[in-house]
Amino acid sequence: MLKAILTKNDKKAGWLIGIFSVVVFAAVVALGKLNLNIKVDFDVHVFARINAIINSTVSVLLVAALIAVKRKSYEWHKRLMMTAMVLSIFFLVSYIAHHLLAGDTKFGGEGTIRYIYFFILITHIFLAAIILPFILFTAYRAMIAEYPQHKKLARITWPIWFYVAVTGVVVYFLISPYYS
Repeated sequence: MLKAILTKNDKKAGWLIGIFSVVVFAAVVALGKLNLNIKVDFDVHVFARINAIINSTVSVLLVAALIAVKRKSYEWHKRLMMTAMVLSIFFLVSYIAHHLLAGDTKFGGEGTIRYIYFFILITHIFLAAIILPFILFTAYRAMIAEYPQHKKLARITWPIWFYVAVTGVVVYFLISPYYS
Protein backbone atom coordinates (compact mmCIF):
# COMPACT_ATOMS: atom_id res chain seq x y z
CA MET A 1 0.00 0.00 0.00
CA LEU A 2 0.97 3.63 -0.44
CA LYS A 3 2.00 5.96 2.37
CA ALA A 4 -0.29 8.74 3.58
CA ILE A 5 0.20 12.06 1.82
CA LEU A 6 -2.02 14.01 4.24
CA THR A 7 -2.19 14.12 8.01
CA LYS A 8 -5.50 12.81 9.30
CA ASN A 9 -7.90 15.55 10.40
CA ASP A 10 -11.42 14.24 9.88
CA LYS A 11 -13.12 17.30 11.35
CA LYS A 12 -11.28 19.75 9.09
CA ALA A 13 -11.66 17.47 6.06
CA GLY A 14 -15.37 17.08 6.73
CA TRP A 15 -15.87 20.82 6.89
CA LEU A 16 -13.81 21.52 3.77
CA ILE A 17 -15.48 18.78 1.76
CA GLY A 18 -18.91 19.86 2.97
CA ILE A 19 -18.37 23.54 2.20
CA PHE A 20 -16.84 22.84 -1.22
CA SER A 21 -19.66 20.42 -2.11
CA VAL A 22 -22.37 22.90 -1.09
CA VAL A 23 -20.71 25.76 -3.00
CA VAL A 24 -20.40 23.66 -6.17
CA PHE A 25 -23.99 22.42 -5.84
CA ALA A 26 -25.28 25.99 -5.30
CA ALA A 27 -23.32 27.25 -8.30
CA VAL A 28 -24.75 24.55 -10.55
CA VAL A 29 -28.30 25.19 -9.29
CA ALA A 30 -27.83 28.92 -9.91
CA LEU A 31 -26.95 28.14 -13.54
CA GLY A 32 -30.59 27.26 -14.12
CA LYS A 33 -31.47 30.86 -13.37
CA LEU A 34 -28.55 32.61 -15.10
CA ASN A 35 -27.78 33.26 -18.73
CA LEU A 36 -25.19 35.85 -19.72
CA ASN A 37 -26.95 36.57 -23.02
CA ILE A 38 -23.80 37.87 -24.67
CA LYS A 39 -22.70 37.41 -28.25
CA VAL A 40 -19.49 35.51 -28.80
CA ASP A 41 -17.66 34.75 -32.04
CA PHE A 42 -17.65 30.97 -31.62
CA ASP A 43 -20.08 28.12 -31.19
CA VAL A 44 -20.78 28.05 -27.44
CA HIS A 45 -21.76 24.39 -27.73
CA VAL A 46 -18.06 23.60 -28.10
CA PHE A 47 -18.14 23.46 -24.29
CA ALA A 48 -20.75 20.69 -24.43
CA ARG A 49 -18.50 18.73 -26.81
CA ILE A 50 -15.56 19.30 -24.46
CA ASN A 51 -17.72 18.04 -21.59
CA ALA A 52 -18.58 14.88 -23.51
CA ILE A 53 -14.90 14.29 -24.28
CA ILE A 54 -13.95 14.85 -20.65
CA ASN A 55 -16.71 12.54 -19.42
CA SER A 56 -15.66 9.87 -21.92
CA THR A 57 -12.07 10.17 -20.75
CA VAL A 58 -13.08 10.03 -17.08
CA SER A 59 -15.11 6.88 -17.80
CA VAL A 60 -12.08 5.20 -19.35
CA LEU A 61 -9.85 6.38 -16.49
CA LEU A 62 -12.26 4.98 -13.91
CA VAL A 63 -12.25 1.57 -15.59
CA ALA A 64 -8.46 1.63 -15.93
CA ALA A 65 -8.12 2.62 -12.26
CA LEU A 66 -10.39 -0.23 -11.21
CA ILE A 67 -8.27 -2.67 -13.21
CA ALA A 68 -5.09 -1.19 -11.72
CA VAL A 69 -6.28 -1.58 -8.13
CA LYS A 70 -7.47 -5.14 -8.78
CA ARG A 71 -3.94 -5.89 -10.04
CA LYS A 72 -2.53 -4.24 -6.89
CA SER A 73 -0.86 -1.53 -8.96
CA TYR A 74 -1.63 1.12 -6.34
CA GLU A 75 0.62 3.89 -7.67
CA TRP A 76 -0.92 3.55 -11.13
CA HIS A 77 -4.43 3.50 -9.56
CA LYS A 78 -3.61 6.69 -7.66
CA ARG A 79 -2.38 8.48 -10.79
CA LEU A 80 -5.42 7.43 -12.81
CA MET A 81 -7.83 8.56 -10.10
CA MET A 82 -6.06 11.87 -9.59
CA THR A 83 -6.22 12.46 -13.35
CA ALA A 84 -9.95 11.69 -13.30
CA MET A 85 -10.41 14.19 -10.47
CA VAL A 86 -8.45 16.93 -12.25
CA LEU A 87 -10.42 16.34 -15.45
CA SER A 88 -13.61 16.59 -13.42
CA ILE A 89 -12.54 20.07 -12.30
CA PHE A 90 -12.01 21.05 -15.97
CA PHE A 91 -15.43 19.54 -16.69
CA LEU A 92 -17.04 21.74 -14.05
CA VAL A 93 -15.47 24.90 -15.49
CA SER A 94 -16.54 23.95 -19.02
CA TYR A 95 -20.03 22.99 -17.80
CA ILE A 96 -20.48 26.36 -16.13
CA ALA A 97 -19.20 28.19 -19.23
CA HIS A 98 -21.60 26.26 -21.48
CA HIS A 99 -24.64 26.93 -19.33
CA LEU A 100 -23.80 30.60 -18.82
CA LEU A 101 -23.33 31.18 -22.54
CA ALA A 102 -25.82 28.76 -24.10
CA GLY A 103 -28.63 28.52 -21.58
CA ASP A 104 -31.00 25.56 -21.70
CA THR A 105 -31.79 23.44 -24.73
CA LYS A 106 -35.16 21.72 -25.03
CA PHE A 107 -35.13 18.05 -26.02
CA GLY A 108 -37.03 17.63 -29.28
CA GLY A 109 -37.31 13.85 -29.46
CA GLU A 110 -40.71 12.19 -29.40
CA GLY A 111 -42.09 8.84 -28.36
CA THR A 112 -40.05 6.23 -26.52
CA ILE A 113 -36.75 8.08 -26.95
CA ARG A 114 -38.20 11.03 -25.03
CA TYR A 115 -38.95 8.82 -22.01
CA ILE A 116 -35.53 7.19 -22.24
CA TYR A 117 -33.85 10.59 -22.46
CA PHE A 118 -35.67 12.00 -19.44
CA PHE A 119 -35.06 8.86 -17.37
CA ILE A 120 -31.33 9.06 -18.13
CA LEU A 121 -31.26 12.83 -17.59
CA ILE A 122 -33.10 12.73 -14.25
CA THR A 123 -30.97 9.90 -12.85
CA HIS A 124 -27.83 11.62 -14.17
CA ILE A 125 -28.72 14.94 -12.54
CA PHE A 126 -29.68 13.39 -9.20
CA LEU A 127 -26.54 11.27 -8.97
CA ALA A 128 -24.30 14.09 -10.23
CA ALA A 129 -25.73 16.27 -7.46
CA ILE A 130 -24.74 13.83 -4.72
CA ILE A 131 -21.49 12.31 -6.00
CA LEU A 132 -19.00 15.10 -5.26
CA PRO A 133 -18.74 14.61 -1.47
CA PHE A 134 -18.46 10.85 -2.00
CA ILE A 135 -15.57 11.37 -4.42
CA LEU A 136 -13.82 13.76 -2.06
CA PHE A 137 -14.28 11.62 1.07
CA THR A 138 -13.11 8.53 -0.83
CA ALA A 139 -10.00 10.39 -2.02
CA TYR A 140 -9.40 11.76 1.48
CA ARG A 141 -9.46 8.25 2.97
CA ALA A 142 -6.84 7.19 0.42
CA MET A 143 -4.68 10.25 1.05
CA ILE A 144 -4.56 9.53 4.79
CA ALA A 145 -3.88 5.85 4.05
CA GLU A 146 -7.08 4.52 5.63
CA TYR A 147 -7.43 1.89 2.93
CA PRO A 148 -10.18 -0.30 4.44
CA GLN A 149 -12.42 2.80 4.74
CA HIS A 150 -11.32 3.98 1.29
CA LYS A 151 -12.23 0.62 -0.23
CA LYS A 152 -15.61 0.58 1.52
CA LEU A 153 -16.45 4.09 0.24
CA ALA A 154 -15.07 3.35 -3.23
CA ARG A 155 -17.53 0.47 -3.63
CA ILE A 156 -20.30 3.08 -3.44
CA THR A 157 -18.52 5.99 -5.12
CA TRP A 158 -17.04 4.25 -8.17
CA PRO A 159 -20.26 2.93 -9.76
CA ILE A 160 -22.10 6.20 -9.17
CA TRP A 161 -19.24 8.28 -10.59
CA PHE A 162 -18.95 5.91 -13.55
CA TYR A 163 -22.71 6.11 -14.20
CA VAL A 164 -22.65 9.91 -14.05
CA ALA A 165 -19.69 10.10 -16.45
CA VAL A 166 -21.19 7.66 -18.97
CA THR A 167 -24.70 9.11 -18.85
CA GLY A 168 -23.24 12.59 -19.29
CA VAL A 169 -21.97 11.47 -22.69
CA VAL A 170 -25.30 9.78 -23.52
CA VAL A 171 -27.21 12.95 -22.60
CA TYR A 172 -24.88 14.98 -24.82
CA PHE A 173 -25.48 12.72 -27.84
CA LEU A 174 -29.23 12.77 -27.28
CA ILE A 175 -29.54 16.56 -26.78
CA SER A 176 -26.88 17.84 -29.20
CA PRO A 177 -29.06 17.58 -32.33
CA TYR A 178 -31.35 20.20 -30.72
CA TYR A 179 -28.67 22.81 -30.07
CA SER A 180 -29.44 25.95 -32.00
